[in-house]
Amino acid sequence: MKSSESQSYQWSILPLIPPDVDHELNKYILIMRQLLYNRGYTTREDAGRFLQAAQPDEDDPFKLLGMHEAVERLTYAIQHQEPIAVYGDYDVDGVTATALLTEALKALGGNVRPYIPNRFDEGYGLNNDALQSLKDEGIRLVVTVDCGIRSLPEAEHARSIGLDLIISDHHHPTTELPVAVAVINQKQTGDTYPGKHLAGVGLAFKLVEALCQQPALMPLQAELQVDRWLDLVALGTVADVVSLVGENRSLVRRGLDHLRQTQRQGLFSLMNIAGLSPARITTRDIGFVLGPRINAAGRLDSALAALELLLTEDVFEAGRLAQQLHIQNQERQKLTKEIQVQAEQIAFHENPDALLLFAAHPDFNPGVVGLAASRLMETYYRPAIVASQGPEFTRGSCRSISEFHITRALDQCTNLLVRHGGHAAAAGFTVHNDNLPELITRLQAIAAEQLGSLDLHPTLRIDMEIPLRELKPELLPYLDQLEPTGMDNPQAVFASRGLQVRYSRTVGHDNSHLKLVVNDGRLSYDAIAFRQGHWQDKMPEMIDLAYTFEIKEYNGHQSLQLNVKDLKPASTLV
Repeated sequence: MKSSESQSYQWSILPLIPPDVDHELNKYILIMRQLLYNRGYTTREDAGRFLQAAQPDEDDPFKLLGMHEAVERLTYAIQHQEPIAVYGDYDVDGVTATALLTEALKALGGNVRPYIPNRFDEGYGLNNDALQSLKDEGIRLVVTVDCGIRSLPEAEHARSIGLDLIISDHHHPTTELPVAVAVINQKQTGDTYPGKHLAGVGLAFKLVEALCQQPALMPLQAELQVDRWLDLVALGTVADVVSLVGENRSLVRRGLDHLRQTQRQGLFSLMNIAGLSPARITTRDIGFVLGPRINAAGRLDSALAALELLLTEDVFEAGRLAQQLHIQNQERQKLTKEIQVQAEQIAFHENPDALLLFAAHPDFNPGVVGLAASRLMETYYRPAIVASQGPEFTRGSCRSISEFHITRALDQCTNLLVRHGGHAAAAGFTVHNDNLPELITRLQAIAAEQLGSLDLHPTLRIDMEIPLRELKPELLPYLDQLEPTGMDNPQAVFASRGLQVRYSRTVGHDNSHLKLVVNDGRLSYDAIAFRQGHWQDKMPEMIDLAYTFEIKEYNGHQSLQLNVKDLKPASTLV
């Protein structure tokens, strides 16, 4: 098994644009034509719509199955002042969706309260005790966001105690759906809505869009603009790492505009404490700075602090909560590293040659096991499961590689599991401890069958090779048109060969990062290589570099830099 220091990318340099497409896109500069072709846009019309992040023509929320029933029931509840609970999840997608729907229902005149379960006491999704507590409190209608699609027993319990239930959840359903007043899930059988990749907060936004079209609620929404919640949509969508093409691209592009002019006091305070300039917020700031801090609350304690941060209008409370999340995120980083190291030792002790890494321990914090699994997956390029083992049940978090659909693998172990769910690349499960050994054996056998004949290496997709001297500031506005970048719409990655290393040193509190100055014989550029500090002791004089081109801002000063994705000794075959 390779270590993080020897793990090497296979470079996949995309083919050159064909002459006919090059001619079709000739209104754009050459580099932009290649980038558009690489992303599948071969006509002027399609390229224009992509660059404009235009809203899809078919985005009517009522095309979602269950939307009519959900809107009818919510309209009745609002008109009759029935107590409503918005039941969310403790990650960024769930917290933003909870905040969005709670605010919107209140703005429409609803009697509503949010509810987010505690990860440590209640676990993920609907649970019977919470439903009973809400019923005893007087709640008549529960609307889930980002959870519930696999909560069949809990949905039946809600019905048995007289609670009406509306489920909105973007996760993959099983063949059987929970019984509820309405189930909104674009992936359910028979749903023809084209936006299959909406996050939980995206579905909540579609529900609000539909509600705002109701004539019966018109007097309550004379000045209500649904776009006011797009800042939350952008936060949750980017943080949940869903596809950023189609409707998601349009929603996030518009949402970033709202974030850059945020009226939300909590977000302004969080940006400030994290050292971000609101006017220049990007998807990378969401993914690597804001998202982790919002997530930190639910990972270490209760997500209620994150929810309150998004909802508060009090400047002092916002500052206090932002500081709390910032400190919790620092604690989360330290804890993640500790669990990662221990999980590596457990996984390799149990089975050094396993194609699926598994580590469980009673001391593992259940809020951080997913992050530790991500680190293992990235380091060794294997599916990884890290689990917190309790007295009776073990709760695991899974992260996987593109060659292995982890949720389908769990589906093959359904008879062993209490519950499970997720996506191709990430999932979670609960298993009784008596069934844990068999579960590990079965999952590793499935991995061996599917991956055993493959040469597993992460692949780095490179848009084009380019001489360093062709990187000019004038290129940056064109690259900005690719934003928002993320899943299915990656940043532009370039490769330059035969660069001289003029200077290098490690940086960061643990010297895990690398700063470089590289030169092609005519031009020098600063470069930063995150988590690649191990190269310092064996740095070649000449290297090939794969990178993104960006503006670095520090203390109000802007400069150009290369953000290194991978480096190799010069002339290495890739």
